[in-house]
Amino acid sequence: MLLSGTMLYMTETIKKEREQVFTPIGTDFMKRVWEESWVYIKTVVDIVREPILILDKDLRVMGANDPFYRTFQVEQRDTDSKVVYQLGNGQWDIPALRKLLEDILPKNSFFKGFEVAHDFPFIGRRVMILNARKIHFKEKAALELFPPIILLAIEDVTDMMMVAETLAIHANKLETKHTEQTEKLESKIGKLEKEINELKKNPPKSYRV
Repeated sequence: MLLSGTMLYMTETIKKEREQVFTPIGTDFMKRVWEESWVYIKTVVDIVREPILILDKDLRVMGANDPFYRTFQVEQRDTDSKVVYQLGNGQWDIPALRKLLEDILPKNSFFKGFEVAHDFPFIGRRVMILNARKIHFKEKAALELFPPIILLAIEDVTDMMMVAETLAIHANKLETKHTEQTEKLESKIGKLEKEINELKKNPPKSYRV
């Protein structure tokens, strides 16, 4: 009888412990985890030198780093909570960017190395290399608590491309000049060979004193 009472007590104790372990996580706890995660993400993004946008699943801007604001000359108040295509009065409504974010990214967890050229109203023509990665949980329960986010990195290679184009133009000029000089030299050599052949066929008469 004593043994049965002890077993019953142990069973009830184990049951209570299990209930405590498997009790659903509170909303406050999940909120705190998300806030800490967000601070971590923002910290990492802020120390990166290239412009970065943080987008939610609806492509709405959750945040950006200082290089983005400086490079594209926009203010935080005009950027946060806006759909990426609406930034700068629609200057980011770029067909190539739409294709990347709406067609390619949903089928993959990332894309990288896509070159996009666009004329912006204030900063002029920019050539950019776009890289994006989608961060999300695979489990449905976790996905409901932590919605996916997208990190969009924008590398401005405009100056680099200008240097490359300048070098290419200079190289083409040198090649053209070299070709012209070669053609002139070949022409002179041809004339000289012709004169030599004429001399061989008709040698000059020798005169005796």
